[in-house]
Amino acid sequence: MSQPAYKSQIDAWIDAHMEDMTADLSALIRIPSVRGEAKEGKPYGKQCADALLQMQQLMEEGGLKTRNYENHCVAGDLYPDREKALDILVHLDVVPVSPETWTKTEPFEPLVEGDKIYGRGSSDDKGPAVAALYALRAIRELQIPLSHGVRLVCGSDEECGSGDLDYYYGIEEEAAFTISPDANYPLINIEKGRLESLVSAEGKQTEPIADPGQVRVISVQSGDKSNVIPGSARMVLSGGAMDLYAGAARETENYCGVKVSVEEQEDRRVVCVEGLVGHAAYPEKGVNALTAALWMLTRLPLAQREGEQKLLALAALWPHGDLHGQALGVNYSDPESGELTMSLDLLQYETKDESEDSYSLKAVFDCRAPLCANDENLTQKIRAQLEEAGFRMEADAMTPPHCVSADSELVQKLLDSYELYFGERGEPLAIGGGTYVHGLQNGVAFGCAESSVDNRMHGNDEFMKLSILSRSAKIIADAVIRLCG
Repeated sequence: MSQPAYKSQIDAWIDAHMEDMTADLSALIRIPSVRGEAKEGKPYGKQCADALLQMQQLMEEGGLKTRNYENHCVAGDLYPDREKALDILVHLDVVPVSPETWTKTEPFEPLVEGDKIYGRGSSDDKGPAVAALYALRAIRELQIPLSHGVRLVCGSDEECGSGDLDYYYGIEEEAAFTISPDANYPLINIEKGRLESLVSAEGKQTEPIADPGQVRVISVQSGDKSNVIPGSARMVLSGGAMDLYAGAARETENYCGVKVSVEEQEDRRVVCVEGLVGHAAYPEKGVNALTAALWMLTRLPLAQREGEQKLLALAALWPHGDLHGQALGVNYSDPESGELTMSLDLLQYETKDESEDSYSLKAVFDCRAPLCANDENLTQKIRAQLEEAGFRMEADAMTPPHCVSADSELVQKLLDSYELYFGERGEPLAIGGGTYVHGLQNGVAFGCAESSVDNRMHGNDEFMKLSILSRSAKIIADAVIRLCG
């Protein structure tokens, strides 16, 4: 494709300001903006508010007109006197850290090593925020003409529910176009729907134990968050010979691809299952220790009590390895958005007191649904099966999928920007996760991650490649010119 006349100017300006970009990103990384306790005027805690104030200062230094939305978010306008055509949404809050797992540097002490800058938030999403800021600075300082205004909106609650954007859009209207550089290139125009729900049951253990060799389930615990594939599970059982457990453990390891240990503690057997943590949007990348533990229960001679039967029912509805809801009959797919994904991510089961005469079960599942799914064929279908098995389901409706047409002006112009800098025509992507643009009428996620680079987002030693930071600033600048010129 032919290169626009302004490209060489943009490229040279960004290249000349890489040292400043790195310094500004380092200043943001140093602020440990994990959501904290709400305080007056600081709804997501002091550190998130500090990050917003730091970014507001950087935007003002870059010539943008700013407004702070009561420390929910801060916005900077380029050409505020013109009709706004584009919002760029980024976030400055970050996920918690485990400092002991970092090897390159402390999580909030930025380190530049070769082409990489390490630090929490370097790639998610402080690096992209700085890239967007410098894209707007380049356009302003080079005096590249725009017919419409553009706004950079920096939030501080994306990792914990996006209450910041709820507040912002309670005041402001959506722009004609919206992009969020908080995902992958080329761009993401489809985000699957989501159904997450608590599943519960409780009752009396009315069935007698006919055989002292039968196994009774005292408790099962697994999972930390509803959108995370659990990497471990712990069961406390009673009854049955140890060789029964050893055999079931071997079968479970072989079938489920997990590690199982069984420890005898007086009249109890403590079973620990170790799998692999993963994101619920991509269950194939994890190994679900919870469903493996339930599978192991199917290999043991369980007591014929109501509690044990409810656990077996869960094992049948969410069998280990069923990542697409086949057992529930909801394994939908379509060419645009791909396959439905399903995972059982939390379980707390316990019997009451020493007599074990009652039980309580609480579980949570996570489903990412393609465009063809809806409340009738998904939510209500799952509810009917759970009620038939004696469970209660809390959720009444799914969060609908998000889709912007691949043929839209927004998508095609962004793909033009991508092609200019990558040398190939990209295809829009569908994902199971959600971004800031989910639910906006004309919004897509655009960069800044490249599929060939694992930047350890949300993990230890998170980094951003400076070469990607540079290219992203140039691409965003080009996209702004195409959409607002």
